[in-house]
Amino acid sequence: MSEIDLFAGICVSDLDAAKDWYARLLGTDEVFRPNDTEVVWELGEHRFLYVELKPEHAGHAMQTLFFDDFDAFVAGVSARGIEPATRETYENGVRKHTYRDPDGNEIGIGGAPAEAT
Repeated sequence: MSEIDLFAGICVSDLDAAKDWYARLLGTDEVFRPNDTEVVWELGEHRFLYVELKPEHAGHAMQTLFFDDFDAFVAGVSARGIEPATRETYENGVRKHTYRDPDGNEIGIGGAPAEAT
């Protein structure tokens, strides 16, 4: 397969509010603004998340990000003042926290089963 870049988009009604919320969720500022209506974060090499000002479509996105260190990521999100709307653990032990941005878009944060202690 040839190399692919991924740009996952989320429509929002207030770009400034979304920029602040996603910076707190992701723990980093955006990497660039291609224009006056979009803000982009790089999640990994060739993997980007962008929010775009499109009020008529806001609130319907569903994205899931899977992290190697789930516990550290969600602890960082909590420290930045955002708490998940839901917390789930599937039968196979995979964990998922769902966060909702100011428009109600769902951002799932997934992680491998917790290690037994």
